[in-house]
Amino acid sequence: MDPFEYNSAPSRVIFGNGTISKLPEELARQQLALPLLVCGTRGLNQAVQLQKLLDGKVAGIFSEATMHTPIHITEKALAYAKFVGPDSIVSIGGGSSIGLGKVISINTGLPHICIPTTYAGSEMTPVVGETKDGKKTTRHDPRILPGTVIYDVDLTVTLPVNMSATSGINAMAHAVEALYARNSNPIVSLLALEGIKALALALPQVVENPSSSSGRQNALYGAWLCGKVLGAVGMALHHKICHTLGGSFNMPHAETHTILLPHALAYNAPAVLPEVMKKLAEVLPDSEGDAIKGLNLLLDKLGVKRSLKFYGFKEEDVDKAADIVTSNPYWNPRPVVKEPIKELLRRAWEGEPARADQ
Repeated sequence: MDPFEYNSAPSRVIFGNGTISKLPEELARQQLALPLLVCGTRGLNQAVQLQKLLDGKVAGIFSEATMHTPIHITEKALAYAKFVGPDSIVSIGGGSSIGLGKVISINTGLPHICIPTTYAGSEMTPVVGETKDGKKTTRHDPRILPGTVIYDVDLTVTLPVNMSATSGINAMAHAVEALYARNSNPIVSLLALEGIKALALALPQVVENPSSSSGRQNALYGAWLCGKVLGAVGMALHHKICHTLGGSFNMPHAETHTILLPHALAYNAPAVLPEVMKKLAEVLPDSEGDAIKGLNLLLDKLGVKRSLKFYGFKEEDVDKAADIVTSNPYWNPRPVVKEPIKELLRRAWEGEPARADQ
C-alpha cells in the first residue's frame, strides 16, 4: 500500500426520518437562539415550517438563493443578515440554498446548520462555488464547512422524480472523481464506492416509486457519503467542465453533472488505473465489467435527458467552452487538450452515449 494522508472534516450529522424536529434541540445545544433561515423560492414553504417549529424565534427568512451563487445575491443576503442581526444560519434546500448559507457563514463568522432536501452533497464540503462576471470560481476554507447537517429522509420524499435522479447523479459524480483524484486514498475510495453503490441501487427505486422509504433512505445515505469524499480530495475534469458550463453559460447544475459524468469518465478512462475502473464497474449494476457502460445504462434507466442542447446549450458555444476548460492548468489524470475536449462537449451536446476512444 502506498503512503497516504487522510483528513476527516469535523461535522456533526443527524440522520433519519423526522429528524427536522431535532433542530430546536440542536440550536439549544449550541446556545443559539435567533437563526437566519436561508432558502430558495421553491423552499420557502419549508422555511416557514422551520419558523413554526422554532415558535417564530428567527431573525428572518432570506428566500432568494440562486443557482451558482451569483455575487449580487450574496451581497444582498449579507446586507439582510447585517440588518436583522442573527446569531446563526440555518439553510434548507438544495445546493443553491446551502451554498448561500455557506457564503453568509464564512463572511459573518456565524455558525451554520444545514438541512439538505436534495442529494447534491454540498453540505459535507468546505468548498463553495461563486459566480461573478460570468465566471464561476471555487473557494476552499475549512471554516466553510457547516457545523451540523440534519438529514431528514422525509423531506426528500416530495422531491420530483427527475430532480431526484439528476441530484443523485450529481452526488455520484463527486465519488467517481474521488476514485482517481491525485490525493485519493484507501479510506476515501471505500466511502466513494459505498456511496456510488447505494445511489446506483436506490435511484432506480426512487424513479419507479418516489415514496419508497428504503429507496429514499439509501439515496440520502449515498449522497452523504459522496458529499463527504468531495470535501476530502480534489476533483478533476468533470467538475471543471460543469463549473464552466454553469458559470459561463448558466446551465442547470445537477442536469449538467448528469449529462457529463459518463463522458468525463470516458475521457479519463485510458489514464485511470484498470483496478479503479474495475472496482467502479463492480458497484454499477449490469455493467459487465465496463464502468462507462454501467453509467450509460444507469442514466437510461433513470430516464434523464442526455443532451446539453435540451437545456439551451448551443453548438456554436462548444468551442468557447473548450477554450475556457483548457485555459487554466489543473490536475487531471489525462492531459486536458482542446480538440478532444471539444469532441467530448459535442457528444454531450448531441446526447450521444459516452464511449472511450482508444
